[in-house]
Amino acid sequence: TGTGIPREVIPFVFDPFFTTKPTGVGTGLGLSVAKRVITDHGGEVSIKSKEGKGTTLLIKLPIHVEIES
Repeated sequence: TGTGIPREVIPFVFDPFFTTKPTGVGTGLGLSVAKRVITDHGGEVSIKSKEGKGTTLLIKLPIHVEIES
């Protein structure tokens, strides 16, 4: 969970190469890649955060049921 994400940062968290970490730490690709995989599979991802409290990501994926004929 962590300490939450500041409101002004949330619109950018899924952007490729966006990071709040110092230069040389991480790539800023984690959330953008995750969102791409989720949406490529017909899913959705949303984020809720309260600074000082924590962050929640909600991932919705469709269920694929194969019906035998």
